[in-house]
Amino acid sequence: MKQPLAYVHPEAQVADNVVIEPFVTIDKNVIIGEGTRIGSNVTILEGAHIGKNCKIFPGAVISATPQDMKFRGERSTVLIGDNTTIRECVTVNRGTAAKGITRVGDNCLIMAYAHIAHDCTIGSNCIVTNACQLAGEVTVDDFAILGGMTAVHQFVHIGRHVMIQGGSLIGKDVPPYVKAGRFPLSYAGVNSIGLRRREFTNEKINEIQDIYRILFQSGLNNSDAIERIEAEMPASRERDEIILFVRNSKRGIMKGYLG
Repeated sequence: MKQPLAYVHPEAQVADNVVIEPFVTIDKNVIIGEGTRIGSNVTILEGAHIGKNCKIFPGAVISATPQDMKFRGERSTVLIGDNTTIRECVTVNRGTAAKGITRVGDNCLIMAYAHIAHDCTIGSNCIVTNACQLAGEVTVDDFAILGGMTAVHQFVHIGRHVMIQGGSLIGKDVPPYVKAGRFPLSYAGVNSIGLRRREFTNEKINEIQDIYRILFQSGLNNSDAIERIEAEMPASRERDEIILFVRNSKRGIMKGYLG
């Protein structure tokens, strides 16, 4: 259902039951899936692919060209999954030649005034809270929650099931299953409440806590801590995920517990 005061480019592919409110602009090379609702004054520019049953609130701008001096007009995309809500005045920029695509997964909530820059990858079931600012090529894995007004440096990787304190400045990678806060950003314990909500058992949460006691509270450097974890902790999906995250970190991981 399109209001007469909205503009939809004739080449846009918009499902029949998409609701488009007044003063919306939808450019060419845009795909919008069934059941999605586009609020007034939303701008969806070339290269946006939006899934089913999404809700996009007034003032959002999706798939604007990247704020990157290296961008030369190359074709690129924003891909937004199903059942994702994008609140007022959010901006999601499309990709560059680096990756070609900016992704937001399924079942996400991107709150008002957040910015997701070029080539970012946001997993599914994530919450990006009000006024968070994500620089280019940031990766946020599934079920992560970023507190309000968090600023994330380019290329940072935030792991699964992470909880970030509001107002944080994130310049290092944040491994999975943890809470992070303070300044400089540091380990604040395992995200046990979030893990219980997602049906992790107490035994599994205790295992993750034991891993992070070695990594962050044993006094060992990261390499020695990983060797000790491998030697002392039985193999499991969570153990191996943490080990691989630390080993593959390009920016280095955040500081340990500061007391």
